[in-house]
Amino acid sequence: MSRKLPLDTLQELARKQKEDAARRLGTLQSAQVSAHQKLDLLLEYRQDYANQLQSLMTHGLPASQWRNFNNFLGTLDGAIEQQRAIVKQAGLRLERGRGDWQHQARRLNSFDTLADRLRRQELAVQAKREQRDSDERAARKFIDRAAQPNF
Repeated sequence: MSRKLPLDTLQELARKQKEDAARRLGTLQSAQVSAHQKLDLLLEYRQDYANQLQSLMTHGLPASQWRNFNNFLGTLDGAIEQQRAIVKQAGLRLERGRGDWQHQARRLNSFDTLADRLRRQELAVQAKREQRDSDERAARKFIDRAAQPNF
């Protein structure tokens, strides 16, 4: 029963597709973590810069320097918004990747279930054949013994 079923090829293909989807999912998870880390860094940097501005303002700050700080904070705010958009996109990609992996896992599971069912049917047919052969051998022995003269 070691012959290869056509379904085996489909199982192998589905297994490879599931593994590929898992690799893509890992890459997407790494990208999302990285995007979150960058956003956290920007937020931390903005907070530090705002604290520095606040500290300088308590000691007096020339208007030109205050304008520079405010312009830079505005630039940081823009970068933060861009990074939030990147984080959102990374989350959406991750969800799609997770859905793809789940789809591939269900598909592989379906092929595995079908292959198991076919193999069980094949085993049942083989067991019936072996039982029939055994019954025929036993019947032949019985007939042969009955046909032999008793001494």
